[in-house]
Amino acid sequence: MSPEQSLRALRGATTVTSNSREAIQEAVEELLDALAERNNLKGEQILSLTFSVTADLDACFPAAIARQRPGWDGVALLDCQQMAVAGDLERCIRLLAHVWLTQPARHAYLREAARLRPDLANS
Repeated sequence: MSPEQSLRALRGATTVTSNSREAIQEAVEELLDALAERNNLKGEQILSLTFSVTADLDACFPAAIARQRPGWDGVALLDCQQMAVAGDLERCIRLLAHVWLTQPARHAYLREAARLRPDLANS
């Protein structure tokens, strides 16, 4: 961490087309790529990342996908199940990351998850 960096929280979410390892991997990689690009983010800047998934996604762990990224071996990763609420968005993966940044956080809400936070979908 450099002196000008501040600890910030990044939010993001996406949806997947099906409950398969391939579909989850594609969506998680797209979400992580978007966050990395928008925030000029490198693995050493990420303190922790928590994924939550809706109950209809159980084909694989999103954190296992994130763990494969080069330079992310020091990131604390966690998966959990999203609280079930009637009418919630189906096949949804949300994330909360704590990162060191010099600029304000730019979040990423992709695919159908853009409906969750239209104010942040294109930030």
